[in-house]
Amino acid sequence: MFSDRVLLITGGTGSFGNAVLRRFLTSGVREVRILSRDEKKQDDMRKKYNSPRLKFYIGDVRDYQSVLNAVRGADYVFHAAALKQVPSCEFHPLEAVKTNVLGTENVLEAAINSGVKRVICLSTDKAVYPINAMGISKAMMEKVAVAKSRSSVSTVICVTRYGNVMASRGSVIPLFVDQIQSGKPLSITDPNMTRFMMTLDDAVDLVLYAFEHGKPGEIFVQKAPAATIETLAIALRGLLQQPNHKINIIGTRHGEKLYEALLSREEMVAAEDLGGYYRVPPDLRDLNYGKFVEQGETKISDSQDYNSHNTTRLDVAGMQALLMKLRFMRAIADGEHAQPEE
Repeated sequence: MFSDRVLLITGGTGSFGNAVLRRFLTSGVREVRILSRDEKKQDDMRKKYNSPRLKFYIGDVRDYQSVLNAVRGADYVFHAAALKQVPSCEFHPLEAVKTNVLGTENVLEAAINSGVKRVICLSTDKAVYPINAMGISKAMMEKVAVAKSRSSVSTVICVTRYGNVMASRGSVIPLFVDQIQSGKPLSITDPNMTRFMMTLDDAVDLVLYAFEHGKPGEIFVQKAPAATIETLAIALRGLLQQPNHKINIIGTRHGEKLYEALLSREEMVAAEDLGGYYRVPPDLRDLNYGKFVEQGETKISDSQDYNSHNTTRLDVAGMQALLMKLRFMRAIADGEHAQPEE
């Protein structure tokens, strides 16, 4: 479906954008466009990939005109641009709204006006039962995407939602590795805290599945195993041959949950199990919803969400096997200097 087509990746200089880009550059895609604010990262990518099919656009999703300039002529859009650091969004919530909510509106409006065939918006498990500004802004991003999909005639708009991408920039695995290698104690918030674990390749597979199979307003979630932070720490200590490395328990940080959910119980009632994925159809009720208020839905009362406490739980051996799928960890195990996954 991508042969001789033009793909735009917003926020394409990030870990996820790089992973999507690598996958598409090995396909028959005619052109991949990168829209981002960071000219230094764009220049690094230009030199790294050295591909005539790769085009760069300096711009910001907050600015409609710069988005429109990049979107014109594109067949597909993957919207990854976002503010995603929980602490920074917590201190600057309106900045999260400007990028994650209003920026998404700009991308979708430009895509619809330019006749783009499909748009996939990237979301996070923190959008389910959100308790922090980042999660709330991403939940609103999803609502904007689903609402926009209802009125879009020719542009199919879908959402993918995923948990932690292992060893991506800013994630806990590179931090733990650095602490072990530099002799500092591992800083663990809560040993019983669980998180979904998936690789960048898994996340890209989810995006490609949504591009190929998605219908307007659908949300796609990839089933993923989870592990406690303690299991992750023990697994890393073992792989780095430091089984007795000191651990400091520092307590839960501001805005953190004990566990994350990928699907709410309301979504689980409607979700279609596709084997490796869940597909959540959009709620197509209009404002004349009186009958739904009066009749209710007993299935919701009997349902539970899909979260990192009730999914497949990895033990230390399973966690280590998953870690060794990462280029980052294989390089570390070989004694090489490694950068976070990109």
